[in-house]
Amino acid sequence: MDISHILNHLGEVREDYHGAVAPPLVQSSIFAFASVEAMRGGFADEYAQHLYTRGNNPTTRMLRQKVAALEGSEDCLAFASGAAAIAAGVLTCVSGGSHVVCVAKPYSWTRSLLRDLLARFGVAASFVDARNTDNIEQALRPETSLIVLESPNTMTFEQQDLAAVAALARAKGIRTLCDNSFATPLNQSPIAMGIDLVAHSATKYLNGHSDVVAGMLCGSQALLREVFKGPYMTLGAILSPHDAWLMMRGMRTLEIRMQRVAESTAKVLAFLESHPRIRAVHHPHAEGYAQRELSQRQLRGASGLLSIDLDVGSVSAVEHFCNALKRFLMTVSWGGYESLMFPVCAVFPRDAALRPAGGLPLSLVRLSIGLEDADLLIADLAQALAGMGE
Repeated sequence: MDISHILNHLGEVREDYHGAVAPPLVQSSIFAFASVEAMRGGFADEYAQHLYTRGNNPTTRMLRQKVAALEGSEDCLAFASGAAAIAAGVLTCVSGGSHVVCVAKPYSWTRSLLRDLLARFGVAASFVDARNTDNIEQALRPETSLIVLESPNTMTFEQQDLAAVAALARAKGIRTLCDNSFATPLNQSPIAMGIDLVAHSATKYLNGHSDVVAGMLCGSQALLREVFKGPYMTLGAILSPHDAWLMMRGMRTLEIRMQRVAESTAKVLAFLESHPRIRAVHHPHAEGYAQRELSQRQLRGASGLLSIDLDVGSVSAVEHFCNALKRFLMTVSWGGYESLMFPVCAVFPRDAALRPAGGLPLSLVRLSIGLEDADLLIADLAQALAGMGE
């Protein structure tokens, strides 16, 4: 795969726009036709024709080509958020009475979609520990139509054997969807392993600049045409041309950003793993990572998202650690150029149990390593750990 060509040139037919090096921003909601017959053709295949930007737009189309090429898929659709991309993929694969098998700890809005919203329309969901493919197989029912994966997930970084799950699903006529936001297409290729649909919260690494909320859904053109005719056009959760243009600008540096992040994360991991006030470090490249063999087989590399479980006895100590950090911004998202943190305890009342039965411990803090100097990030973590108390 020629990553540099994809990021910098694919889809950018410069002779079509006066030789301009930067791609055009086609900020138009509608497109004109020279005749009734031509417009009739636009209605006949809106997936491929420029009729109305809610369906297709030249700027957004360039972005779709790039992401599809990176993922090794036939095509890609662009959405207004990662949650919208996942929801559209799920909705295309279910109907009343369907059953979905999902990983035990998915992205919160994926869980909400399956557990709360779709349950109102007769779609059932089972959440299983998908680190073992046998658990997925045992959860299948005659009415199962979809398996939802997230490998690795974004808090404890559990993986699924994508090739094994894809083979199981195809043998039973079940579709698969995998959230590939953590790894990015540079580090993992679910389509090549047999997964039907690959989703991204493009807000994260694909855009990489914390200024766009976007989602991408990759797959075969036949399956994406189903998505297009159904939830994509009906619900209208599209990415605007301006945001697509910003995303292409952000993606120019995807390869070098991920290289820098990987180098810095390796240094930060080495520091965190040896610190006495950290109970556990969660990351596919961490020394104690339980799925190391699968990581080496399935991932070409890993990103800068990790979680640390602080060895503390109170929520106030976790708060003190987070409040003391100076080079990590406290936010709900990740994957930007800046280093970020998200304390699980911020979601719960202060008097909640530090280590609840089931679920994530309130001593867990997620970190996203950005483009800053690794030694400065380590020094910041060291001073915050030293002063956090018991």
